[in-house]
Amino acid sequence: MAVAPIKEGGWVDVPGGKVWFLRVGRRTERPPLLVLHGGPGAPHDFLLPLRDLADERQVIFYDQLGCGNSERPEDNGLWTVDRFVEELHLVRTGLGLEEMHVMGCSWGTMLLTSYLEEHGQDGIVSTVMSGPAISTKIFLDGARGHISSLPEEMRDRIWKAESSGTFDDPGYQEAMMEYYRRHVCRVDPWPEIVNRTFEKMGQAVYRTMWGPSEFTCTGTLKDFDNRNVLRGLDVPVLYTCGEFDEAAPCGVRKYLDITPNAEMVIFPKASHMHHLERPSEFSRAVRGFFHRVE
Repeated sequence: MAVAPIKEGGWVDVPGGKVWFLRVGRRTERPPLLVLHGGPGAPHDFLLPLRDLADERQVIFYDQLGCGNSERPEDNGLWTVDRFVEELHLVRTGLGLEEMHVMGCSWGTMLLTSYLEEHGQDGIVSTVMSGPAISTKIFLDGARGHISSLPEEMRDRIWKAESSGTFDDPGYQEAMMEYYRRHVCRVDPWPEIVNRTFEKMGQAVYRTMWGPSEFTCTGTLKDFDNRNVLRGLDVPVLYTCGEFDEAAPCGVRKYLDITPNAEMVIFPKASHMHHLERPSEFSRAVRGFFHRVE
């Protein structure tokens, strides 16, 4: 489908600074989609293919504080779940999103479930949880399970770096990038929007809240677990993941099993960025889900 024209960009004041947003497409009778990027600290660029959905509804992106096009204050005390929840609330109210669908991607599902717990479900038509990380333990069980498929030398480098804390070691970095090529984005070479996401990454946010890599969590999210929120959801939920996703299908099914009104799609031969690897299938699945719940 044709990509809808850019409608509007701007800024919202939030605790600690200003965040940048982008509306794509024209407002229609259908509720808009608000997209919560991953990371934490991985800006919206890799999610831009979701513009395809803007032929039916407005799609809204924003870069969370500390990354991408948003301001980057140096105060690491700002990088808390509670502050990001308040930021999301201010973005929603500032943009007048009384009724909306919300898609959380990876860390975005931590943010989304925390928002639902704090602010409730009023006006939320549905949620899409893409490559969910609602429990750090479940996410890491899946992510670290994939390490066993790496070459032995790379596995050894990972365990050595973890035991010594030398995460900047070139051997660890090489192993990390091989893991990313297998389980974060399998498109070869990486699309420009993925490279741009990593270039504009909020490293301070990522390292403070998560850690040195996707499969090693040393930050403040290491004990995060919002499974209790899932049990109380009334809104429809679509879980998505790739066959080789670091958010492994076996882990995502654990969320599915405790969510009252939920369904799940696994995209074959895809990984964490399955919306890039299987774009038409992903768009069709999300579009169909929105139509059913509306």
